[in-house]
Amino acid sequence: MNPTQLAVQDLSKEQSLAEVAGIWDFDYTSISDITELLKENGLYMTKKFGQNFLISDSALDKIRDFALCKAGMKVWEVGPGLGALTSKLLKSGARVTAFEIDRGFCRILKEKAFGNCPSFTLVEGDALKNWHEVYEKEGAPDVICANLPYNVGSVFIADLIENRCLPPLMVYTLQTEVVKRICAKKGEEDYSGFSVLTSIDYENKEVLKLSNRCFWPVPNVGSSVVRMVRREKSLVEEEIAEAFIKTSRLLFSQRRKTVKNNLRSSGILTSDEVVRALEKASIDENERAENLDISQIATLTKVLYSHLP
Repeated sequence: MNPTQLAVQDLSKEQSLAEVAGIWDFDYTSISDITELLKENGLYMTKKFGQNFLISDSALDKIRDFALCKAGMKVWEVGPGLGALTSKLLKSGARVTAFEIDRGFCRILKEKAFGNCPSFTLVEGDALKNWHEVYEKEGAPDVICANLPYNVGSVFIADLIENRCLPPLMVYTLQTEVVKRICAKKGEEDYSGFSVLTSIDYENKEVLKLSNRCFWPVPNVGSSVVRMVRREKSLVEEEIAEAFIKTSRLLFSQRRKTVKNNLRSSGILTSDEVVRALEKASIDENERAENLDISQIATLTKVLYSHLP
């Protein structure tokens, strides 16, 4: 039985949780209902926060199932909007901490949607700033499951990993272009510093492509769901993780340049030091970063470690 089937089986066992107290009865698939709700509350969609509602019930079910949510699991959700995915997660029995920046949406989430649900916690404000405080108090969640706003998706994921907040599972709906970068391997067109960063601790897979019609308003970019499962053992030793991330950032700083030129232009090392370091790491000075795998970057990091601030 695959993980999704197991999740569905767990949901059937927790059927009574579908009647969780404090969860409102709202049709998230109805554009007219959403429009009326926004109108009643004097709210408008804004490009500033990259807002697009996921209105496909089947897609929401699949995303919940990919997250393997069940009773008692601690879940973070970023950008819940009106709470379409939130409702699915809560009905699975999860304890959801939702980060929402839009004040109007916060008001609906608190006063109408889930304000009386004991398993729901709302953190108002910018998740990029607020997640750190929640993490310091409670540690990493079991799962992060979110339809991330396109304008902050990659920044949020990078911030988590760089600060070593590493939940066992993360499931994100993102712009397809970003998902390709997360899943790209060495030598592929989409391979980047972000690919390296997201692969240190996670095995990543695009698990679902979403039609633009699954959203309202209809976005002008494609969307996909990526499932990030934490590795049993990181590909980089924890003691050099911070230095590794700095090294990778330097190597990918300008894709058209060679690794030698990128390291040299950083100003951290002299030209001679760069050449010696690359020789010691057995990396051709004329190589480009997109052709280096994680083990090669880790070797170079160990060579450079004493030179990094």
